[in-house]
Order: sequence, then C-alpha cells, then structure tokens
Amino acid sequence: MITRKRLAARACGLFAALAVGLFPASATAADGPTAKEPPKVDLVLDVSGSMRANDIDGGSRMAAAKQAFNEVIDAVPAEVQLGIRTLGADYAGDDRTLGCKDTKQLYKVGPLDRTEAKTAVATLAPTGWTPIGPALLGAAQDLEGGKATKRIVLITDGEDTCAPLDPCEVARDIAAKGIHLVIDTLGLVPDAKTRAQLTCIAEATGGTYTSVQHKAELSGRVRQLVDRAADPVVNPVATEGAKQCEGAPQLKAGLYSDRETFGEHRWYRVDVLPGQELRASVSIGADRAVNNDYGVLLRATTVHGREIVRGSEAGDGRTDVLSTGLRYPKAETDDSDSDAKPAAETVCLQVSNSFSAPASVKTTPGMPVELTIDLVDGPDSASDAAAFGLGRGWWTLAVLVLAGLLAGLVWGWISRWRISVWRTN
Repeated sequence: MITRKRLAARACGLFAALAVGLFPASATAADGPTAKEPPKVDLVLDVSGSMRANDIDGGSRMAAAKQAFNEVIDAVPAEVQLGIRTLGADYAGDDRTLGCKDTKQLYKVGPLDRTEAKTAVATLAPTGWTPIGPALLGAAQDLEGGKATKRIVLITDGEDTCAPLDPCEVARDIAAKGIHLVIDTLGLVPDAKTRAQLTCIAEATGGTYTSVQHKAELSGRVRQLVDRAADPVVNPVATEGAKQCEGAPQLKAGLYSDRETFGEHRWYRVDVLPGQELRASVSIGADRAVNNDYGVLLRATTVHGREIVRGSEAGDGRTDVLSTGLRYPKAETDDSDSDAKPAAETVCLQVSNSFSAPASVKTTPGMPVELTIDLVDGPDSASDAAAFGLGRGWWTLAVLVLAGLLAGLVWGWISRWRISVWRTN
C-alpha cells in the first residue's frame, strides 16, 4: 500500500514538472500584470533637392539634419522603438508621378541598433521632390498595430509638391481613424506657406510645430519629442456620439475622442449614482480655417429631455480650441434599506457647436472633439447651492415665484394698514 502511494506521488510530481515546463508563459501571464507596449516613433526626413541650401550655421540643411539624427539616435531611451522614413531621397527626375511616390522606410520601426541606424542616415543625399502627404501615409502604416503611444516627427524645409494630395487633409484623416497618432512638425528656415502647412498638419493631430534656424535647435527639439513619446500618457478612447440620447454610447469615467461636423449635435449617456457628482468637460479644436464668432455647448438632460445644467463658451477666432464644462451632483437617497443597491440616474450629455467655415474649406472629416468624464463623491455640505439643484431651471423659477408671492402679501398688508391709519386720523 505504501509503495503504491509513493508511486502515485512521484507520478503527480512528474506531471506537475512537465506542466510547468510546457506552459510557463501562460502560468506567469495569469499571475502577473501584462507588459506595457513600448512607445513607437517614426522620424520622417525631407531629402529633397532644396536640402542642399547652406543657410544653417554655415552648413547645409542636410548636414544639420544628419547631425541631429545622429545625436538623437545616441540618446534614444531604451524603451522607445524608433524608425526612420525618407521623402525625396531617390528620384531626381522631372516625372511628377514618380517623384510623388518617392518615399521609403529607411529603418524599420523597432528595437534600435544605433550603429545600423547611423549607417543608414549617412548614405542620404539631397535628391528629389517633396511628397509630404504620401510620406505621412507611409509613416502611419509603419506604426500600425498595437495600442502603444505613436508619434511621427516630420522634418522638412518646404511645403508639399504633390498636390492635390493635401498633407493637412492626410493628417486629419489619420486623426479621424482614432489610432491616437500624434504628428509633430519641424520647419527648417521655413517661409510663410511652409509654416502654415506644417502648423495645420500638427494641429490636426494634437501635435506641435517648431521653426528651426540653428543646428542646436533642431537636435534639441527632436530629442525632446522622442523623449516625450517615452513619457506615460493617457490615450483617449475613440467613441461615436449619437444623434439623440436614445441609443447613445454609454460612457464611464475617462477620456474620449470623437469627430463633429460644423453645427452638429452629438449625444452620450452617463450613469450617476446617488451621492456622486458628474463632472464633464468638452474641447473642440478648430483644425482648419473657420469663420469668426463661434461657440460650443455642453448640456446635461434627463432621458425625458428636461435640462439639468449646461455649460457654454464662445470664441471670436483668437484661439484654436474652445472648451466648456459642467457639474451635476446627485443627492443621496433616503432609502433605509441598506442592502438594496441604489439605482443610478442616466444623464444625457449633448455636445453642440456653432462653427462655420468658408465654402472652400472641407467639412470632412469633422473637427476633433475631446470629452472628459469624471464621477466623484458629491458635496457633503448642504450649503452648497448645487446640492439643492439651484440653477437647474425649474427650481430657480419656483424660488422666484415664492419670493414674489411673499413680497406681494407683505406689501398688500402694509398698504391696507396705511389706509386704515389715514381714515382713523
């Protein structure tokens, strides 16, 4: 009997050892947290013929760009996956069709081999056209897949030469896909047209534009942008609002992104428990030329359409982003049954805008919308006017009516008293 038990124990031990040896990854993955995806950066460099110009600290624009790339490659954080794409590096002819296809992946996005990346950069020489639009499309494909932070850094000295593929429209299309890809642009000794185009590309995706006149500026700014990709950021969750509250997406606390055309209304739903306070804010970016005098409205209503509270803001063309917000505290219930789960109230959030644009401006894709939802503990003090619902329309009206009635009664009593005194005297 003892021998049988020992044999059984040995068999069980052998089976356990085989199981651990065959399935180690799944066992550890179930017990520990999943690894965070490394951030990805694609450097897009203009290698067109104009990069031969010698106007950056006595040297050529190409030499300044190569020096900046080498310094950045040396300083790239270990957790960042880096890639390099070129535009205008190969075709020197006059055929526009071929020139506008001249973009390629020089170094694949992935773990960085510093020696290999520097060797690839050293082979570049100013050559051809400036197909910025096709290069941005190629860079977006380079960064496809996964949920990591993604960034394109575009360095160029001129505007795109491959219209009608407008690089600004390409950037808007990339942003509309909701893949959280940011494009930063750097202009080497830019003219007014180049500055305007690069600014438009950056603003379409929430990126930045920088004008560069010196080598140190170029190296420092590119390194700063690569380091920024390594910093932890909160990526908004792509959502799509509905035309009415019924059927609108249900949102929880978090950051959300959407697109809204000129003059559109979009609806979202949030569940608020008793004792919670809903805090919501919205920002709409004017990522293209718009007419002056515009506004944004954020409105909270019940599912039956009664307005609870609203926030609004107006602009006159001085800013590119317009924001507003609201707060709605829901009072605690008086239900004495502690075992019953309190019922949540569904609050409908309406986001509207009054933007308009000249006829020459495209209305698609819509303008970028960023919606922040937060649910916190409601106010404890009863002196907080918001806790009573003041400012929600009907309650304010009721207070004013009651005050008017009391004032009328008092005034009538005083008038009758004065008349009776006059008669007596």
